[in-house]
Amino acid sequence: MGRRSSYPMEFRNDAVALYRAAAGRRTYAAVAADAGVTGETLRSWVRQADEQAGRTGGHGGAMVESRDEELARLRAELGRLGKAEKEWELEREILRRAAQYFAKEMRA
Repeated sequence: MGRRSSYPMEFRNDAVALYRAAAGRRTYAAVAADAGVTGETLRSWVRQADEQAGRTGGHGGAMVESRDEELARLRAELGRLGKAEKEWELEREILRRAAQYFAKEMRA
């Protein structure tokens, strides 16, 4: 068994999340340098997190599911906003025509 880490679990989880957010755009070493640890340390933390997720049934699956639900909710909201925008355009057009009509009436 290895020695106990001097880094708090929250810090390690944040470093792993930072690496995963980079999603192949940055290397272990680059992300590790930002976090102030070595590349190999970060690599072992990512490996441990992957093993733990596999052992506990994979919290990653729950994250993907909640992300998919959020995406569906946002798409539905976008659809509603698109319909509302069309209604607002129609209202603006009606008001523009009414303003033109009354402007002609005032001139005459």
